Amino acid sequence: RVCYQGMSSYPLAAGSRPKGSSAPNGTQAPRRYLIGGNWKSNGTCASNTDIIKVFNEAGPIPENVDVALCVPYIYIPMVLSTLRDDIAVGAQNCGNNMKDGAFTGEIGAHQLVDVGCTWVIIGHSERREGFGMVGEPVELCAEKCKVAIDKGLKVMFAIGEKKEERENGTTMDVCAKQLEPLKNILEAKDWDSVAIAYEPVWAIGTGLTATPEMAQETHAQIRKWLADNISEDVALKTCIQYGGSMKGANAKDLLAQPDIDGGLIGGASLKADFFNVINGVAKS
Repeated sequence: RVCYQGMSSYPLAAGSRPKGSSAPNGTQAPRRYLIGGNWKSNGTCASNTDIIKVFNEAGPIPENVDVALCVPYIYIPMVLSTLRDDIAVGAQNCGNNMKDGAFTGEIGAHQLVDVGCTWVIIGHSERREGFGMVGEPVELCAEKCKVAIDKGLKVMFAIGEKKEERENGTTMDVCAKQLEPLKNILEAKDWDSVAIAYEPVWAIGTGLTATPEMAQETHAQIRKWLADNISEDVALKTCIQYGGSMKGANAKDLLAQPDIDGGLIGGASLKADFFNVINGVAKS
């Protein structure tokens, strides 16, 4: 099996990817919709080839919906060379190093840009919590966000509470604590490159999902935090995605909420159902 057959040079040649197609805008909203896919540590050369073929043949994407797939580092070149060109490609993490150097095991944001990435996920709960390793503190997540933006990436910055924090009424306290370091490190212009991905930890990969009303309440509180702590303009413009077992079956109701501007999709982004989420944006 050859993952990268036909790839001859970096960066990948402009115009070499299959052409996508667009549909008329979905329902007009104050912000563009952003549907992000997070493949996590999933995929093989064979399975990636199969799902990319499905996505390439899946039909048009509404004009006011941006779509990005964040895939394992080793498959970024493969996806960039074969996936339709109206779906951006990104990574699931990056280092806080500004340049090349002695950072064993890290991938710098500048290197992601070099191979053609557009987006990166920073602060996912699995990395904040750790999996057999020390989790990433809030300050490090903010630092990575700033480095990624300075190097030319857009960031899906993930925040969210655990089940016990939801139950004891401290959801927004937790989210504010995760957002606070961004206030101290980002410049006003940097916010143009940030989407906030609200992912209640108790709903990630569990099949549990916040009701549309629960999700909308927290999204509205996050937007108010932005207005109070950054600016009204940033609050109005910033895309806030919902993550936590969003799939085709529930996307329409979630995306109909006024402060839910998209989704960060895990398991469904590895299946044809990803396009059911994309098409969950209500038609005009």
